[in-house]
Amino acid sequence: MADEEEDVILSELDDEELVLQMHDDLYDGLKEEIEEAVNILLERGWLPYDILTKALVEGMRIVGIDFRDGILFVPEVLLAANAMKGGMAILKPLLIETGAPRLGSMVIGTVKGDIHDIGKNLVAMMMEGAGFEVINLGINNAVEKYLDALESEKPDILGMSALLTTTMPYMKVVIDTMVEKGMRDDYIVLVGGAPLNEEFGKAIGADAYCRDAAVAVETAKTLVARKHNQVTA
Repeated sequence: MADEEEDVILSELDDEELVLQMHDDLYDGLKEEIEEAVNILLERGWLPYDILTKALVEGMRIVGIDFRDGILFVPEVLLAANAMKGGMAILKPLLIETGAPRLGSMVIGTVKGDIHDIGKNLVAMMMEGAGFEVINLGINNAVEKYLDALESEKPDILGMSALLTTTMPYMKVVIDTMVEKGMRDDYIVLVGGAPLNEEFGKAIGADAYCRDAAVAVETAKTLVARKHNQVTA
């Protein structure tokens, strides 16, 4: 099988074949191939935004589904995300130049006491891939750190993640503090992580619980669009 793979010359594929090959290469975490393919499509006159959505985001969507269904595991997903990062590095300056639609911005971080960041990083990458600007606070974030970031970044969305049942309640601390300070309604709050569920999200006053990165992206898109419509209405 490996020998056959070697024979694929990206520049000889037509656009449609190349995009499908990029989905495969993302799935296999092949960063250099993704970078080469992005450059080929740019040379062929593709818009950066189209490469982003049709090749990279669509490829990561497939990865996300197989991750959710237990076909792919964390190491493979991280490799895929890293390959996407390679493509994004080429596209980002071009997207800024062309003023590609920016859907909104998000501050995301794992809550205090919790040092798990793989799921959160996956959400951050998928959100970036979908056209959001993401400020990633990393792990073990106290309420002050979230609030400072909200003040300085003024994002549309605050995302909090937890993987331990013991750290889940800290999400409520953050939301309660936002309520006390009269700033809760200024932000969409999304929560996620393995031990959470929809009931928990509702109980602590989050806008939504997102069970995986793909759901997070869809939910974010929907809620941000709704928020922007309310502002203009």
